[in-house]
Amino acid sequence: MKLDQFLNDLQFDIERANQENWEPNWEDAPLSYKLYQGMPVVPLSGELPLSLAENKPPARPGIEEIGHFLWHAYGITQVSESFYSDDGDPVHTFRRHAPSGGGLYPNELYVYLKIKDLPEGLYHYDPAHHRLVLLRAGNFDSYISTSLGDRCEISSCFGTAFISTMFWKNFFKYNNFSYRLQGLDAGVLMGQLLAAAKRFGFATGVYFQYLDSAINHLLGLSEEEESVYSIIPLSVDMTNWSASGAASWQNITSEELKRELNPIEFKRYERSKKVLEFPKLITLNEASKQESTKSFTRVFNPSRDIEESLQISLPLTESLAFDLAEVSKKRSSPEMDFIMSPVSQQQLASLLKESMSAFSYRNDLDEIYCSQEPRVSVYGCFYNVEGIPNGAYFYNHAEHSLQEIQQGDHRLRLQTGLSIDNVNLMQIPICLHIAGNQDFLREELGYRGYRILQMEAGMLLQNLLLTASALGLGGHPLLGFDASKADELYRMERETSLIQIPIGSFRPRAWLKGGMHS
Repeated sequence: MKLDQFLNDLQFDIERANQENWEPNWEDAPLSYKLYQGMPVVPLSGELPLSLAENKPPARPGIEEIGHFLWHAYGITQVSESFYSDDGDPVHTFRRHAPSGGGLYPNELYVYLKIKDLPEGLYHYDPAHHRLVLLRAGNFDSYISTSLGDRCEISSCFGTAFISTMFWKNFFKYNNFSYRLQGLDAGVLMGQLLAAAKRFGFATGVYFQYLDSAINHLLGLSEEEESVYSIIPLSVDMTNWSASGAASWQNITSEELKRELNPIEFKRYERSKKVLEFPKLITLNEASKQESTKSFTRVFNPSRDIEESLQISLPLTESLAFDLAEVSKKRSSPEMDFIMSPVSQQQLASLLKESMSAFSYRNDLDEIYCSQEPRVSVYGCFYNVEGIPNGAYFYNHAEHSLQEIQQGDHRLRLQTGLSIDNVNLMQIPICLHIAGNQDFLREELGYRGYRILQMEAGMLLQNLLLTASALGLGGHPLLGFDASKADELYRMERETSLIQIPIGSFRPRAWLKGGMHS
């Protein structure tokens, strides 16, 4: 298997990346959530705050606050019912605040907690029952710190979140293309988790680099089924978030660290009677793993060259105040329900500035926190936007301005690039593209760079969707588009379009839906 070619096909030739004649077996579909069996559980309070309008002051949380935080990050919020055939059984979809490709939610959320009225240990968040499942009891500060190369003071954190991917949960529908989706979905969840943490007064930092096998061993994950994609410590106390640490002078391996803990195995319920093999996903996951702290690195992002072209300065905007819970609840993916309505320059300015500002976050890749160009950027095609000539633009977030690339109405050009006509782009005033390194950071981060880039695109995507919702607009993420056409439109050289997001006004959909909490 040629991994470079496979990643290139995931971006530019999806049919070639997938197996031929692939058809999902909906009757044998997996659940969208993981269910452990025979494990100690801790029920979480169903009395949930339905408003998150302001940021709370930092305070060490109790079990009730943790339950509220987890629900707003990844809890099940709505249920809908649909039919795939006239004579088939209904299919129930469980909606969460973080969207997912096909509503399949391949990611799982684990937490290491040290809080009052709860035994210290590692837990799985069970969204189906809104409860915690105890996996390992005890204090694991040293183990987790070492797996991070001692780059974070875990002992000062009250908790640590682990976001994993279960390969089968969306492979059954999307085949090998699920590898691209899994990184994006993980990033969307991370974006929602960071936004919720801020409202609850928690400080966070994202670690993309850690000893993979050691962390999977800690959580008792089978690496043929599931693997951790990111680690996010949570703190309300002074914490060392250094991007460097003991890893710079002392090398620790997964095999050494794993010897400190006995392996654990669990029983869980799998609805699928037949779980098919996904060797390419396993191979790529293996190639992406880091098993030595000396492999940890940082990424220098060179500034983009701004060509001599029309620059449109966008109006200054105040920080957009919104209720995160309300905005998350109202977030909509309209598909064919978009309706053309003019967008003001102020709305566009708020959408872009707020989304990029929220994307500034602490991580283990940047040399200095918030000091360099982000690894993903925003391009857009605008039509019927007040004071903006119709055309394709690059958003220069540092200058809060638009750089003109090509004037004109490009909606039909983008429409012909869709693999499925499930969105009428002629009704769209704003069509954004999140772009990233065309080589997927291969030189700097190896094959791990591909999934990191997808996760960062997912994080920015969630910020855009939340901001659009706060402005009364809908956004529908699309991966079924011709990336080559979009790249050509924006005259990209070192970047490529990772995801396309039409944004605009929409009519309310005629459907029956019910919230899990009134």
